Amino acid sequence: MLKNTKVVLFFLFLTAFVSVQAGVVAPKPSAPAVAAKSHILIDYDSGKVLAAENPDEKLPPASITKLMTSYVVSHELHAGNIALDDEVLISEKAWRMIGSRSFIKVNTKVSVEALLRGMIVQSGNDAAVALAEHIAGSEEVFAQMMNQYAQQLGMYNTNYMNATGLPDPDHYTTARDIATLSAALIRDFPEHYEWYAEKEFTYNEITQHNRNKLLWRDNSVDGLKTGHTEEAGFCLAASAKRGDMRLITVVLGTRSENARAQETQKLLNYGFRFFETHQLYQANASITDTKVWKGAQDTLALGLAQSLSVTVPRGQYDDLVASTNIQQPVIAPIEAGTVLGEVEIRLGEEVVAKQPLVALNAVEQGSWWRRLIDHILLWIWG
Repeated sequence: MLKNTKVVLFFLFLTAFVSVQAGVVAPKPSAPAVAAKSHILIDYDSGKVLAAENPDEKLPPASITKLMTSYVVSHELHAGNIALDDEVLISEKAWRMIGSRSFIKVNTKVSVEALLRGMIVQSGNDAAVALAEHIAGSEEVFAQMMNQYAQQLGMYNTNYMNATGLPDPDHYTTARDIATLSAALIRDFPEHYEWYAEKEFTYNEITQHNRNKLLWRDNSVDGLKTGHTEEAGFCLAASAKRGDMRLITVVLGTRSENARAQETQKLLNYGFRFFETHQLYQANASITDTKVWKGAQDTLALGLAQSLSVTVPRGQYDDLVASTNIQQPVIAPIEAGTVLGEVEIRLGEEVVAKQPLVALNAVEQGSWWRRLIDHILLWIWG
């Protein structure tokens, strides 16, 4: 009897072990509760939202506003309209700005680089206004430029009234829009984004520390910007990269400096622990071919205009299924970049990504004989 019991127990253990090895999926718990008015966590490469609460609620952003001020300045630098070594004359308005300051002096000249780093690291309101006036003549006109860039980036729930984030009833944005802007900064101006990781900056013999506490607590964090006013509470837009995966998180309206750092760390740890991101296709790389009718060539390579990455729960990458849907018939002439179908990525029943398939090169019309033969064949085959 005892011998039989041992056999049964061994069999049950073996069955359980095989089941674990063969079919148990790694857990993906729900996102942590976040003590903030609004928050969002996204993957930088795929754009996948991994956690969010009230992400489209319009709220005062405080000094996170300076992310857009920085974005406009970087655009002007990239366009060659200004240079980092330009000397900016400091106005009385800039010098008198309240709140956080870089301690620039009225009627002195300060380089664009020093002002930009002072605004990013020290959150200098005086530096932000000086840059706005240098680029647009006045802060009011600069705010118009900020709103125009916001529209171009798809930040449709944002309106700026100033370059600093000081309170104004018509000055607002959302966690989702801030995440969109953060991704654009990292993507478009990596050479300037490096300054968001600086822990301190010295100007006028005064050294000030970056208010983003996560720069000291988490080596993977390399930006972005804090903000605080009575109206906004304590806010933080942050980004971190571990391995090949970069996450962006925004928390708005927490109760303290420590709280905004703690709530952000929660989100980052959750995202990195339970998700993974993979690039499936590179931009302009051939994914599939299709037959071309009436053309100077028989086939045409199709691919994507932009790289395609997906973010999935850890351990489920091998379960992804890709499919293509190509418009038929494909008839020459065809211009490069013409949309001719779609690639779709599924995880079970869920569509996790899709993107247009485009012609990777142009195809000219074939000879009159080729066109005639293909015309007849198309007519016969319907």
